[in-house]
Amino acid sequence: MTEVQAYGTIYEALGGGETVRRIVEAFYPRVKRHPLLGPLFPDNIEPVMEKQYMFLSQFFGGPSLYSDRYGHPMMRARHLPFPVTPKRAEAWLGCMAEALEEAGVDEELREIVLTRLSGPAYHFVNTEDDPT
Repeated sequence: MTEVQAYGTIYEALGGGETVRRIVEAFYPRVKRHPLLGPLFPDNIEPVMEKQYMFLSQFFGGPSLYSDRYGHPMMRARHLPFPVTPKRAEAWLGCMAEALEEAGVDEELREIVLTRLSGPAYHFVNTEDDPT
């Protein structure tokens, strides 16, 4: 039995909102420093972090914080204005892997989370052009 099966949802297996918050707080400094990802984000990253916290809580099976506030996530449509390349999707997942480790998520659960996030990460790809 995997850790998620024991708890029912990824959100519960992670330990709820507190851990999701730690993941987001470990993730965005990495994103801002990353040469492929940083330029896509605003200087004031706090609103983005809050939306990510709400979205991930919901995406992992917790409360529907994002939808309650903003409606249906429509994440692919929300990412269309940004040039999301396969390399950027990989970089995003790499930053998330490091953030999960920093947040103290055990290895088995990290793999489950990254697998769950890989689908959307690559679904958001909207160009093959490498950023210059």
